[in-house]
Amino acid sequence: MREVTRVYLMGEVQVHALRGVDFELLESELVVLLGPSGSGKSTLLNILGGLDRPTSGHVFYRGDELTLAPDDELTEYRRRHVGFVFQFYNLIPSLTAAENVALVTDIAASPMSPDEALELVDLSERRHHFPAQLSGGEQQRVAIARAVAKRPQVLLCDEPTGALDVRTGRVVLSVLSRIHEELGTATAVITHNAEIAKMAHRVVSLADGRVSRVRRNERRLPPDEIVW
Repeated sequence: MREVTRVYLMGEVQVHALRGVDFELLESELVVLLGPSGSGKSTLLNILGGLDRPTSGHVFYRGDELTLAPDDELTEYRRRHVGFVFQFYNLIPSLTAAENVALVTDIAASPMSPDEALELVDLSERRHHFPAQLSGGEQQRVAIARAVAKRPQVLLCDEPTGALDVRTGRVVLSVLSRIHEELGTATAVITHNAEIAKMAHRVVSLADGRVSRVRRNERRLPPDEIVW
C-alpha cells in the first residue's frame, strides 16, 4: 500500500479511516496490526484483501496494481490468493464443519480437501459436527480451516481471538502460528491486545488512521508463552 487514504461519508460528515498509509506484507511474514478501536486496522485489512477500495493511493499484489481493478478481477484475487478469518466465525449453521470448509474448496483452483484442512487445525474428529455442536474455539478453528483450505498466499485475520476466552484464544493463536510455519503464508493479524504482538515477526501500530510505529521482534514468543 502506498499513500492510501480511505474516507467514508456518513451523511454530510467525512470520516477519515486511513490517512496516507504506507504498508507492506512480505512473503512468509507474520505481522500483527496493533491499535485501539477506530485506528483504521480493519479498513487497512479490508483494502489489502480486496473487500474495499482506497479513496486515494495505490495497492499492489506482487507488482500488479489492484487500485483500479474491475470488480471481477478483485473477486478473482480474493478467490485465488486471499484467506479471511474474522472475529465472528460466519459458519453456516445447517452445514457440518467439513461442509463449511467445502464451500471454499469447491471454488478454489488447487485446494486441499476439507479433511486435510480440518486435520491442520486438529478437528478431524469433529468434521461431521454442526456449528451448534462446537465450542467457540472449535468454530473459529473451522473458520481458519476454511480460510487456508484454498492454500492462499495471504491470510488476513481480523481479531480472531476477540470473542474467545484467554485459554481458547491461545489455542487459536497456536493454530494460526503453526499454519503460518507449515504453509509459509504471509499472515496479518489484527488485535488491540499488545501481548499477542509478541508472536509476530513485525508489529505495525496504528492510531487515528496513520501508522504510528513499526518495530521488529528480536525474539518471537510461541503463543503458549504469551501472558494475557
